[in-house]
Amino acid sequence: MHYVILRDDDTNALTPVECLERLYRPFLDRGLPINLAVIPEVRTDVRLPNGEPEGFLLAKNAPAPETIPMRDNEKLVEYLLANPGYHILQHGCHHDYFEFDGDDRADIVRRLDQGTRNLVQAGFPRPHTFVAPYDKLSEVSLREVARHFCVLSTGWFELGRLPLSWWPRYCLKKLRRTPHWQTGHTLLLSHPGCLLSSNRSCDTMLDRIRESIANQKLTVLVTHWWEYFRKNEPDERFIQILHQTADYLATRAEIRVIAFDDLIEQNVPLN
Repeated sequence: MHYVILRDDDTNALTPVECLERLYRPFLDRGLPINLAVIPEVRTDVRLPNGEPEGFLLAKNAPAPETIPMRDNEKLVEYLLANPGYHILQHGCHHDYFEFDGDDRADIVRRLDQGTRNLVQAGFPRPHTFVAPYDKLSEVSLREVARHFCVLSTGWFELGRLPLSWWPRYCLKKLRRTPHWQTGHTLLLSHPGCLLSSNRSCDTMLDRIRESIANQKLTVLVTHWWEYFRKNEPDERFIQILHQTADYLATRAEIRVIAFDDLIEQNVPLN
């Protein structure tokens, strides 16, 4: 059996319900869980290093508050709670660029707690899985995330950033060439890049997804909802590929699509 987790990043208080519904109704109708990495209290002025505003702010209207917590978008919260196929992960706190790349332990703990509190206040269950903005995690952040969460989902791990006590398990993971590993009670998952991305060719995207799933016991497929609606226009070809992915995942007997919480509750093998 091959296991697949679909992770969509950057849902926030400015995300239009219609975007998520358009993308994921084919998954929800097939009983395929969608793991949404939700920004608890999105910063509305966050920009990329090149100065461009972040894509997940596409529905922002000026002027806007400096931050907006998820609970302020009642329509979105009600939609997510009404569709139990959505599973909520914690995606940082504000989604600042270097939010969890520092060494100030008190600040990191404050951001982790504030993010969790915002999601719970919105009405969601306490999240068990953490996704760092831009996959940037300092050694201090890694320690605290492992203390607060059962699962960390990220793109990669760097030896120089890991706590020293994690090195033996990390080296064993590298020797075995496995993408996922564990420290204490925390599962540490990496992914094969954003295979569902507007930066990739639609002509080969589904083939790459099939190859990745076939070569791993557990594959985390990462995408970003806003990439399907650049400039507020739906990318019909890209959306079609996403929906073809739903067809593929739902019709293959050897594939089971799961939520991150299933790793904890059902003891799903990592590698």
